[in-house]
Amino acid sequence: MQPTRILQALRYRRLRLTTKDVNKGFYKGTRTGSMGRHTKHGGYIIDWNKVRTYVCPPLDGFKLTPFVTRNMPRTFGQYETKLGPKDPAVYLARWKAENGLD
Repeated sequence: MQPTRILQALRYRRLRLTTKDVNKGFYKGTRTGSMGRHTKHGGYIIDWNKVRTYVCPPLDGFKLTPFVTRNMPRTFGQYETKLGPKDPAVYLARWKAENGLD
């Protein structure tokens, strides 16, 4: 014995809608809101009053420290190839140096 179609439909209605449940024209979105508006020429104008800004409180006397010490000098990579760190040969050489051979 199965429940009637109406009872099945009521149970289904309690679920959240997805784009596969309804016809075209349903846009779910990501609930992030707009940061501006579209122009009639296909551009986008940012409304700076809508942009989220985060204010960091003053960190004077803050007891936690960063993961990297502030006393460490900046280091820059020394690469002989044109691609730099994106070069696959450099990646493999570094991986073999750090992890050993297979």
